[in-house]
Amino acid sequence: MVSAIIPARNEEASIARAVESVAAQPGIAEVIVVNDQSTDRTGAILSALARRIPKLRVLEVEELPAGWVGKNYAAWTGAQAATGEWLLFTDADTVHLPGAMRRALSDAVEHDAVLVSYSPEQEMETFWERALIPFVYTRLAARFSYVRVNDPRHPDAAANGQFLLVLRDAYRAVGGHRAVAGEILEDVALARLFKQQGSKIYFTAPLGIVRTRMYRSFRAMWEGWTKNLYPLVGGNFRSLSLESVEAFPLLETCASLGALYIFREMRAALVLWGLCLLGGLVVYAHLRYAAVLYRNLYPLTCIKYYFLGACLYEAALVVSWWKNTRGSVAWKGRTYAARTP
Repeated sequence: MVSAIIPARNEEASIARAVESVAAQPGIAEVIVVNDQSTDRTGAILSALARRIPKLRVLEVEELPAGWVGKNYAAWTGAQAATGEWLLFTDADTVHLPGAMRRALSDAVEHDAVLVSYSPEQEMETFWERALIPFVYTRLAARFSYVRVNDPRHPDAAANGQFLLVLRDAYRAVGGHRAVAGEILEDVALARLFKQQGSKIYFTAPLGIVRTRMYRSFRAMWEGWTKNLYPLVGGNFRSLSLESVEAFPLLETCASLGALYIFREMRAALVLWGLCLLGGLVVYAHLRYAAVLYRNLYPLTCIKYYFLGACLYEAALVVSWWKNTRGSVAWKGRTYAARTP
């Protein structure tokens, strides 16, 4: 039996879709939604859903204990009430397509894994989402190799909290969410604990299994990524510097500076040559990004947002570094102490 656990805080726009998609999975016997002091219509929507979905249970968080991140405490609260042999932690913005649970349990058996995590397909409806989200995920894919993460001999560990299936006994053995109570990146921290204790994990990004729309406004997207990016890239200045150099369109920048110099100092023929070089470098950088998009299964139409996405990513990295090294980050109306690795 699988128990699905969904932490929810002010999720009126997506909670119904998430609950209905999880409840429709034949392998899930109970759905536990933990309402984390929502101030919008989340509670009312859950009450209506509970009247027509027998397997749905709604728990309320009355107070957030000191030292806990809200999502972690909600997940831990749900886990304590769950009765399933497997626990599926998923987010209120995530939609589970038919067959998702069957696929996850099959992957657990096939790979002898006690933790199975999927990176969902991204639903992107706004200009800003299409510019930044593919760029972020292609950078993370370069940093977190599925091959290394799934290799028990390699120390790399990663997971995605939007779909995280764990064997209940193994979850208890590592201390569950209580062991990562104050971690902003609780999914990666949990995966690290499992791997350190010698348990096998399986992390991948399948198609047609789960989808998500993470952010519905630029403000929410900016708040979310500036909370997470610095610890995701390593949480130290050296890793930040390396990532900035690798991710930023350095070729275009250098070429632009060179072109400006040529305009000021060189003859007309050399100016033309410099502009041709600049154009060639820009085309090369965009083609390189197109290859990365294709490899990571994103629409090639996102190539037109390359330069904007790179600039937004670089700015988000710097702001994330500032927030995480100045003592606190904010998320969904709460402020947490920053704890980067």
